Formats: sequence, C-alpha cells, structure tokens
Amino acid sequence: MGFNVTCSPGKDAAAGYMRVTEHLPALVIYLDPVNMAIQLPPYPGGDLVLARFCRELAREAAKLAAAIDPTGETGESEAVEVQRVAGEGS
Repeated sequence: MGFNVTCSPGKDAAAGYMRVTEHLPALVIYLDPVNMAIQLPPYPGGDLVLARFCRELAREAAKLAAAIDPTGETGESEAVEVQRVAGEGS
C-alpha cells in the first residue's frame, strides 16, 4: 500500500523500537498526535530490507538534525555521521 503523508512533530514527539509480538519488531514514531509503526515486511528477506531502511533513516535523520541544529547535542551515532558527512564536503 502506498501513500504520502506530511507531518510535523508535536512537543511530545518520540520514536522507539518495540516488539508488536515476539517475532514482529517495529519502529514506532509518535509524532504527537499522529502515531505510525514501521513493521517487518512479510516476505523472505524482509528483515534485511527493514534493517537497511532503518540504517538509512538513521543516517538521513542525523544529517537533518545537524543541518537544523548544528550546535546541538549529538548522540554517538549522530556525531559519527556528522563527521563523515563533513569529511565528504572537504
């Protein structure tokens, strides 16, 4: 199913990893008030597709955070990504 959505995070927005069931991991995005879950695709190799997507999402989110708040606090993974991206620009 395809659809496009544009949302802005509310003041209580958050994201988290959870298991819907023992065998169904999900990334949950609580945008305050909109909630969305990204679940394991139901086909062979779906776990690798989801893992690749989550890594790409983390990289791109780190770039966005650095672009809009370059002096803000960075987590370890964000700091590594920001350093890598900065090195590409030199």
